[in-house]
Amino acid sequence: MLSYSELKKGVKIILDSEPYEIIEASPLFKGRGHSVLQVKLKNLTAGNLISKTLRPSDIFEKAELSKIEAKFLYQHRDKYFFCETKNPAKRFDLTLEQIGEQGKFLKPNQIIEGIIFENKVINISLPIKINLRAIEAPPGVKGGRAEPGTKTVTLETGAKINVPLFIEEGDIIEVNTQTGEYVRRIE
Repeated sequence: MLSYSELKKGVKIILDSEPYEIIEASPLFKGRGHSVLQVKLKNLTAGNLISKTLRPSDIFEKAELSKIEAKFLYQHRDKYFFCETKNPAKRFDLTLEQIGEQGKFLKPNQIIEGIIFENKVINISLPIKINLRAIEAPPGVKGGRAEPGTKTVTLETGAKINVPLFIEEGDIIEVNTQTGEYVRRIE
């Protein structure tokens, strides 16, 4: 069991029989009242975000999650298909709602981590930084843009991100999968 003082960003708890991860946690002190914790929780099964106010008297069960190494196979409509790397016959699929924004950085045969809750794969975890090839990069033109010195390129996965003007078509760049931002050029 987790007490109020142990609740912080990144902690995984069980709420209404579902695993949640605390995305944001900010303490709030009311005049004469008790302090409360305003949190944003991400449902690890469905992928949706909720806001909740937690009190010092609340007690939560820690979500027991395990991980497996898996390989991304392909996407069809709103489903993503994976297999275990040690046993390719064991396949599973997740919806676009479950995976969320990180789905746009998945490419075939990419190794990821599958998150398991109660013997079922409920979500995936991508590495924080991955390398992707820029397949469409317009020539860089200075001036007349909201963000000076950047342009939008299309990556091999179909994702569009802002990069510096010197990035050209065919360059391999490092992307932060949590923020969706350019990190650096690899080659």
